[in-house]
Amino acid sequence: MRRSNKILITGGLGLIGSALARRLRRDALACEVFDIANDGPNGDVCSPSALARRLDDCAGIVHLAAVSRVIWAQADPETCMRVNVDGTRNVLSTAAGRPPGKRPWVVYASSREIYGDAPHLPVDEDCPPAPLNPYGRSKVAAEALAMEARRAGLVIGIARFSNVYGSVHDHPDRVIPAFARAAALGGRLTVEGPSNVFDFTHVNDVVEGIVAYCSLLQDERACPPIHFVTGRPTTLGELADMAVALGGGRAEIRFRPPRSFDVSKFYGNPERARSLLGWKPTTQLPEGLKTLVADFTRQGDGGATAGSSGAGMGPEQEPSGKAMAAATTVIASMP
Repeated sequence: MRRSNKILITGGLGLIGSALARRLRRDALACEVFDIANDGPNGDVCSPSALARRLDDCAGIVHLAAVSRVIWAQADPETCMRVNVDGTRNVLSTAAGRPPGKRPWVVYASSREIYGDAPHLPVDEDCPPAPLNPYGRSKVAAEALAMEARRAGLVIGIARFSNVYGSVHDHPDRVIPAFARAAALGGRLTVEGPSNVFDFTHVNDVVEGIVAYCSLLQDERACPPIHFVTGRPTTLGELADMAVALGGGRAEIRFRPPRSFDVSKFYGNPERARSLLGWKPTTQLPEGLKTLVADFTRQGDGGATAGSSGAGMGPEQEPSGKAMAAATTVIASMP
């Protein structure tokens, strides 16, 4: 990647966006953070004028901003579609509207939710979309917009993420931070569907994948969608046991049935990322989880709240539309 070029990161204060910004700055690469949580209306992907004002001198856009939680989308599908689909349309049309020679490439952040419960495991990127919930459907619709923009001449890559984790500053009710915190501080881990299986990917590995993808697009090389996955399945029951053991056995585990709108099984084939980008995950789940439990132990806060295997919010905790709008800048695949 040429060091003279600047990258705009929508959703740049989220789990992946903030880690990507740190990574780029560490290598003295310029980046611009665009985030509604920081800039209000001036960081809103639903505002074409706000986007246009921030694209000067940008070589590329990493579009991470979204309603990023399955349960938020389930509670308010209209807001999910507006932000995830209309917001993506704005990003793409604003990029395409730049003068020739100044049009930025775009990495669109999608999700393994587009696959639904795939008929075969491990899943590769050519598996037909079969989303189970509004969040997954919004990602499929946004991917279609990205492919349409590519056919019109915009340089675009689609990156699909799977259960990204790795920070104590992540949403506290997402599965890995919830489990790690409860394990560290002696709380309860509520496992909604202990046999559900997922592919957990550390945020540092995802960031390295994005950087490699950006380099490919910088050279205007065509590239199919790529998912960043470990290829290693882990059930939620196994994850809970691992977290409790790493926390010294102080936490308890409670089992509940799975939620009806969640994907129940996914792990992917990482071969395309390896062959096209030279990417492979370097942080395995036991190592990443151990670090996170240790981070929560050091942080401490006087007690743990219950950890949950799903989005973690009961009906009484589902966010209002206003709360969702304020939180649409983070992308991370669920549960």
